[in-house]
Amino acid sequence: MSISSNSSIEELNAAIQTHNPFLDRGAAVRIQDVWEPEFFDIPTLNAHASDAIFQTIRQLSSSQAKVTSIAITGEQGIGKTHLISRIRHLLLNEDNALFIYASASNFSELNLIQYQFLQILSHSLNQIGSQGISQWQELAVDILIEAYTSVNKLGQVEKIIQSPKDIVANQFTYVIEKNNSFIDSLTSVISKSKPNIDPDIIRAILLTLSENHAAYAIKWLSGNDLSEAKAAELRLPNHSQEEREAQAFDFVLQILSLIDEYRPLLVCFDELEGVTLNNAGATKAQVVAELVKNLFDSLTLSSRSHGVIILTVMLPDTWKLQINTLPGGLPYRVSAATKDPIELKYIDGDSIVELVTVLLNNFYETLNLVPPDPVYPFTESQLKKLGKQKTTIRQVLQWCAEHFKVPDATINVHEAKDDLNLVEAHPVEALFNKELTTVEESLGNLLQDKPTVAAALLLCFFTVIGKTLDQLEVERIDKVEPQGANKGYIDFKILGKEDEQTVKIGVAVTPSSNGIEFANGLKRLIDYQKFDLTRGCLVSSPEINFADIQAEENLTQLLSPPLSGKLVPLEAEHIKPLLAILSIYSARKDYGLSKEEIFDFVDQKKLVVENELILEIVKPASAQFSNDLVNNVEL
Repeated sequence: MSISSNSSIEELNAAIQTHNPFLDRGAAVRIQDVWEPEFFDIPTLNAHASDAIFQTIRQLSSSQAKVTSIAITGEQGIGKTHLISRIRHLLLNEDNALFIYASASNFSELNLIQYQFLQILSHSLNQIGSQGISQWQELAVDILIEAYTSVNKLGQVEKIIQSPKDIVANQFTYVIEKNNSFIDSLTSVISKSKPNIDPDIIRAILLTLSENHAAYAIKWLSGNDLSEAKAAELRLPNHSQEEREAQAFDFVLQILSLIDEYRPLLVCFDELEGVTLNNAGATKAQVVAELVKNLFDSLTLSSRSHGVIILTVMLPDTWKLQINTLPGGLPYRVSAATKDPIELKYIDGDSIVELVTVLLNNFYETLNLVPPDPVYPFTESQLKKLGKQKTTIRQVLQWCAEHFKVPDATINVHEAKDDLNLVEAHPVEALFNKELTTVEESLGNLLQDKPTVAAALLLCFFTVIGKTLDQLEVERIDKVEPQGANKGYIDFKILGKEDEQTVKIGVAVTPSSNGIEFANGLKRLIDYQKFDLTRGCLVSSPEINFADIQAEENLTQLLSPPLSGKLVPLEAEHIKPLLAILSIYSARKDYGLSKEEIFDFVDQKKLVVENELILEIVKPASAQFSNDLVNNVEL
């Protein structure tokens, strides 16, 4: 076995002078990292909190109370999302539990909290679980096996009782799609033993095992409507827009109760902080706390229960000022297992050494260098001193970034850059490239996510206030009033000047191919007077298929004079960089980035001013272009 010799001090110093790995902020954990297959962990950091959670999971199986809750508090940058990611990955590798992650940053409409939570619940269950298939499919396989065990007459199942991944990969798709009565039989068998679960929910979950039907089944389980033809094909009923919020919580309870019969379940709420209020004047944290209370009080679990833990993670002041002061026993419902929240600790000296060692090991390995000390150019004593100062991970990374240098440099920096092929990049550059990859991996789901697509467009238009796009000088971005009549269909307004004339562009995002969403967005966009618009722009899927004469007339009216609005196709190529910027902006505090740094990167790379989707939204419509669009939409 050969032992690599240490690299020369000159080689190490050259690398240090040309690139700073701590500016990459690779150790900062974002909410998206919770679902990543790989995870950068520091096992000693806040082990007391993760140990308490897993101990509670084990205790629930033998406890009389099958639902409990835990609150965790920690200062900004202390490792809250890092802890959540560790819990998720430990569940993935060691336990049979399913995991729901609800970042409250995605609750864009606090008055529709239950409907939005249903969508987040469905999104979480669509993530890959411990068996190489989605958590929805893991649940479907559990249901399938129970049906087979209950009634051995279902001969079609007998041949495919293999590993869950094999069941999905092999013949089950074919059986479902060629034999509707097979799904009917399975649903009937399970419904008899679960009278409190809507048979349509069971049917939809089983349909997630079908390659061709899964996306539609998940869409329906998320509370969204299907086209009439697809709903009829899958035998799943559609619900009206007005019914969604009222029915969403019942859907949530049934899905959670069904999961609990087969697996332990951990539901985690994160990122509670925000300045928005609902119609009753409650903050985002208070609205989420009320949702936790309702889940705690309303979940009806069977004798087969494996247990449900509701985990809520927040800043200490959020607990003290917004939640612990609420009446009606609400604080107890949020922290039932421990009474007081579990407090996260500052990173200690040993954990700092561990953190820096891993980051520098990755840095030196990439350059085929071997330092004499794993933490070179630092020393262990330096790093351990930081641990005595109540330091957060973020502060450690900032300190390391500032002190990652050679006191007596003897290497020509410019020559070293040429030798090592390293160039200092914008602090956002590495994160942007990483986020682009993440967006591409989950693009199918993101393109169906109206709040996320709308938020990406909104943020990017904020970066160009005061600039001219095409012929429009962007002056400000506004909310759409009246909110009650809009119901969230028009997402925002762009206000500016075009040839000295005031322009007010209403932008409605309907990314899915759902005809009802498309029609409702159109209905608002053509009412220029009510919503104070001079132009309407519908950003929608390039593939829209619905049968509605009124919608066809509304589309023609929007695109024709005098309205002269636009229908802009949502192309993946153009929205991807905007989604990546949104992701970085949402996690900017974790990365230690300022809004100005992110906007500067957007400006340098011309990610907005040269983006074809952005430019198409603000360009005036041409009559020929509008008529072509009308003719190309399948109605």
